[in-house]
Amino acid sequence: MNIEEDIANIMDKSKAKSVLLIAFTFIGSYATLVIVYPYSFWRDYFSLPTSKLIIDVLVNLLFCVAIFRLSIFIDRILNKKISWMVHPIKRLLIQTIFQILGALFLIICLSYLYYKFGDLINTQTYHIGLRELLYTVISIILWALMISALNTGDFLLKNWKTATLKAAEYKVKAAESKQLVAEIELQALKLQLDPHFVFNNLSVLSELILKDQQLGYEYTENFTKVYRYLLINSKKKLVPLSEELKFLDAYLFLIKNRMGGGSVFRINIDESKLDMLIPPVTLQLFIENALKFNRTEEENPLVVCIYSNENDELVVSNTRLPLIKKPYSTGIGLKNIISRYALLCDRKPSIEENDETFVVKVPLIKR
Repeated sequence: MNIEEDIANIMDKSKAKSVLLIAFTFIGSYATLVIVYPYSFWRDYFSLPTSKLIIDVLVNLLFCVAIFRLSIFIDRILNKKISWMVHPIKRLLIQTIFQILGALFLIICLSYLYYKFGDLINTQTYHIGLRELLYTVISIILWALMISALNTGDFLLKNWKTATLKAAEYKVKAAESKQLVAEIELQALKLQLDPHFVFNNLSVLSELILKDQQLGYEYTENFTKVYRYLLINSKKKLVPLSEELKFLDAYLFLIKNRMGGGSVFRINIDESKLDMLIPPVTLQLFIENALKFNRTEEENPLVVCIYSNENDELVVSNTRLPLIKKPYSTGIGLKNIISRYALLCDRKPSIEENDETFVVKVPLIKR
């Protein structure tokens, strides 16, 4: 209903402007004639019968409507052909020429009607000199140009308003983008410097070195890979899926050795999708999200599946094993992913959840 009301309001405003312009032209034409024609002309004119005066006024009104419609028609056609913004001088000259030719065409048509049906108005009762006739033609042309100028001014004003609104919209989007980038970088920085993450991994590392030096070495290597990836790619918009999976492999190595057998990760990615792109650290965020909100028990492990589908999407699903005490969450992580995709492509991530599973689907972007 709101859209219909807006359309109706626009139509009403357009009709009101048209009526005002026609009335302005009609009244102005008589004002011009009063200045151009001598007193004797008006004396003879008002001596005509009332019926013929009414017919003459109606003819003049129809002529003003014709001038208005033709002027608007010419402007609309030229708006599609020649832009004011690209070729202003060329547009001004062509529009002026067409408006003058249009006015002359209507004058010829009106003259023919008076010649053919002059007896209806009894034009023989008054005579028009060559000077008055020339002034009348010039005044009609000027009124046609004035209508065109007013219509052009209205057109340019509307375009200016539209351009201003779009510019403001772009500024808002640019500000939102900058804020989003700052949040993403801050999030990545927090992850890089998260003392709990570092402390937990160092604690596990010290225990592994004491128990199994080879495993401790491998843990150190993977810990280094995770941080190197974060440092190199945290500010990038997109990375190949193959690189993200290498990072994920190192990250999952740390998870498995830190948390034991309480979680199972199943990865099945079509090789044809490996060259497609994805925002960096996306998979780490989904894994972290699954571990944060679910229990990890060896007898009933948390199952996380990562796979690709035929719709060029990466799917991350996990079984739901809710914690007794639900942890506090701001929801910034998932919102950031959705916002990042809004800036990168026209496809959006989707979230599906029920009592048994939680599924996130993110589009894979072609190079």
